[in-house]
Amino acid sequence: VQLQASGGGLVQAGGSLRLSCAASGFTLDHYAIGWFRQAPGKEREGVLCISSRGGTTYFADSVKGRFTIVRDDNAKNTVFLQMNNLQPTDTAIYYCATGVCSRPYWRATYIDHWGQGTLVTVSS
Repeated sequence: VQLQASGGGLVQAGGSLRLSCAASGFTLDHYAIGWFRQAPGKEREGVLCISSRGGTTYFADSVKGRFTIVRDDNAKNTVFLQMNNLQPTDTAIYYCATGVCSRPYWRATYIDHWGQGTLVTVSS
């Protein structure tokens, strides 16, 4: 079971990025999947996740209206995190993960599998 995150980079404030998370070794459609992020000097925090039925739950209020998670209908084992209107406070390493997409379980302690992380840097 592997998760491979990609798509991070450097972007100016107000810009957009799309992160990808590709799964191998299992069928992603059957699992909830989502994203965490860890800013320098801070704990890893849950951002949002999507259940196996397609419902999205947000855990970071600051990303509501800006971040969207979608499953790729064509490449079944990939999910995307579309991030719009990025702000310097979004700077972090972003990790995709599988687990239980609900409170209080979308926390690092309860995660089943992690991707390796991709760095997002937003300049002001």
